[in-house]
Amino acid sequence: MTGTTRSSADISPRRKRILFRAWHRGIREMDLILGQFADDEIATLSDEELDELERIMAEEDADLVKYITGEKPVPEVYQTPLFERIASYRPDFDPILKPQS
Repeated sequence: MTGTTRSSADISPRRKRILFRAWHRGIREMDLILGQFADDEIATLSDEELDELERIMAEEDADLVKYITGEKPVPEVYQTPLFERIASYRPDFDPILKPQS
């Protein structure tokens, strides 16, 4: 998937901006995670959830990836049901096996 498959014709300007930003991150993994989440849920998020989503999206992508993959602990501020829903969009990447010497 390379971008949104959702039409933005029926959503508010704020939701359109968030949807666009979700698909245009700095790291492709975050495009896929936030973009797919936004495609699926942007129309039904409450104003409070939109506020929280914007705060999450203001975080550095490199840090978000580490929180979502478990490489770094999730800061308390992001230990929320919304962040958990976003993190559930994490693709299952097969670990790269190092050849044994």
